[in-house]
Amino acid sequence: MATGYDPADPLAKGTFATAKQGWKDLFIWKQRVVVTNDFGEEHTEWQAPAPLKNPISLFAQLNAKDWTYFLVGFSAWAADAFDFHALSIQTTKLAKYYHRTNTDITTAITLTLLLRSVGAAIFGLAGDKFGRKWPMVMNMIVLGLLQIATIYSATFQQFLAVRSLFGLFMGGVYGNAIAMALENCPVNARGLMSGILQQGYSFGYVLAACVNLGVGGSTNSWKTVFWVGAGLSIGIGFVRACFPESKQFIEARKAGKRAKAPDVFWQETKKMLRQEWRMCIYCIILMTWFNYYSHTSQDSYTTFMLTQKALPSAGATRASILMKTGACVGGTIIGYLSQWFGRRRTIICAAIISACLIPAWILPTTEGGLSASGFMIQFFVQGAWGVIPIHLNELSPPAFRSSFPGVTYQLGNMISSPSAQIVNAIAESHSVKSSNGKPASAYGPVMGVATAIIALGIAVTTALGPEKRGRHFETVGPPVAEVVAKDIEEGRVSYEKAETRATETVDEETGSTDRDTEKK
Repeated sequence: MATGYDPADPLAKGTFATAKQGWKDLFIWKQRVVVTNDFGEEHTEWQAPAPLKNPISLFAQLNAKDWTYFLVGFSAWAADAFDFHALSIQTTKLAKYYHRTNTDITTAITLTLLLRSVGAAIFGLAGDKFGRKWPMVMNMIVLGLLQIATIYSATFQQFLAVRSLFGLFMGGVYGNAIAMALENCPVNARGLMSGILQQGYSFGYVLAACVNLGVGGSTNSWKTVFWVGAGLSIGIGFVRACFPESKQFIEARKAGKRAKAPDVFWQETKKMLRQEWRMCIYCIILMTWFNYYSHTSQDSYTTFMLTQKALPSAGATRASILMKTGACVGGTIIGYLSQWFGRRRTIICAAIISACLIPAWILPTTEGGLSASGFMIQFFVQGAWGVIPIHLNELSPPAFRSSFPGVTYQLGNMISSPSAQIVNAIAESHSVKSSNGKPASAYGPVMGVATAIIALGIAVTTALGPEKRGRHFETVGPPVAEVVAKDIEEGRVSYEKAETRATETVDEETGSTDRDTEKK
C-alpha cells in the first residue's frame, strides 16, 4: 500500500449520502480520489489540483494524430450545430414561406430534439461496439442529404417529417465526436480541449449566422443556408472516412477478439445500467437543465431582437454573431479553468454569474447594447457548457464512453425539446411595448425569467453531484463485453466466472487511476 498520502473517507454509497458528500467536498480545495495500485489495492485520498499550465504547452502535448482526431470531432460537432441552427435563426423566414406562425415553425425544433435521443442511443452503442469511425461517417452524410430533403419539402407536413428524421441522425454525432476527440488527449489538457470542443456548437451557430447575413433577408434565401449546411456535413463525412479508427477502440480490439455471440455486448450494456443507474439519472437531469439553459437563452434571441427591439434583419444577425462569439471565447477560457478550479465549482460560478447578467441582457434597445450584453451572457452560459464534454466523459463507465455521454446528453435534449415552443407560445400570448412604441410579443421577460430559473437549477444540481476530475482514460482496458467474450471463446473460464471478472473490471475502473486488463 502506498504511503505519504493524505487519506480521505471512502466514496459514499447511496443517493443522499453521495449528495451530502458532494456538497461538503465542494468547499474543500483538494479533491477526493480513489487510487488503485499495481496490486489491486484501493485507497481514497485527497489530491490537490495541479497548477494550470500554459495553454501553448498543453497544445504541444497533443501529437499530429491526436490533433487529427480532435479537429475532425470538432468539425463534425460544428457541422451538426450549423444544420440545427440553420432552422432556428431563420424562423421568421420559414414562417413566411410556409404561411405559419413562429410557434408552428418551432414545432420542427421540438421534433428534432425529441428524436435526437433515439439516434444517440443507436449510434452511441454502435460507436462502442463497432468503432467511432463508420457510425460518424454515416451520420454526417445522411445529415447532409436530409438538409437537401428539407429544401425540397413542398408542404409544412413534409417539412416536419424531414426534420424529425434529421433529429434521429443528428443525435448520433455528439457521443462519437467527443469520445473520439477527448479520449486521446493528455489528462491535464482535457479541460482546455473540452472547452474548445464544446464551442464547436457555438462555432456552427456563428457560421450559420454569417451565411444567413450573406444571403440577405428575402423569404426564399433560407434554402441557400441549408445548401451550405448540406455541403459541410457531407464533406466532413468523407473526410472522416479518410482517417483511421480511434486509438482507444483499436487497442480494445487488440486486447481481445470480437464476441461471436451478438448478445454479449447488450448483456453488458444492461449490466452497466443496473450498476450505474444513479449516475445515468443524475447526468440526464443535469443535461436537461443544460439543454433548457442553451435553447432558452439563444433559440429565440434573433426573433426577440427583430420583434421586441425592432432591429433590422442584418442588425439582428450581426448581434447574434457577436453573441455566439462570446460563447466560443467563454467556453474555451472557462473550460480551461475547470482543470484547476474543479468541474463543479466552475459550472456553478458560471451559472450564477449568467443569472446576474440577465437584466443587462434583455433591457438594451440598440444593436450595440444587445451585442455587448449578448456576448457577456453567452460567455458564461457556454462557459458552463465548456466543462460538460470532459465532465461527462469522466463520469462515464469506461467501456461506454461513446454511448453514455451521447445518450444522457440527448435524453436531456429530448426532455427539453419543447423549450423553443414554450418560449414562443408564452411570449406570443403576452404583449409588451417594443422599441418603436408598438405592441410586441414579450420575448424578453419570458427568456429572462426562464433563464434565471434554469441557472439556479444547474447550480443546485451540480452542487449535489459527483466529480471525477483527472480520471485516466488511457489505462482503460477493452470494453467489458470483449473481456467476457474472449474468455468464453477461448475456453479459459465459464460464462459465470467471466461475468464476475467483467464486473470486477467495471468496479476497478471507477477510480481516477485505472488498472488495465493485463494486470489482472
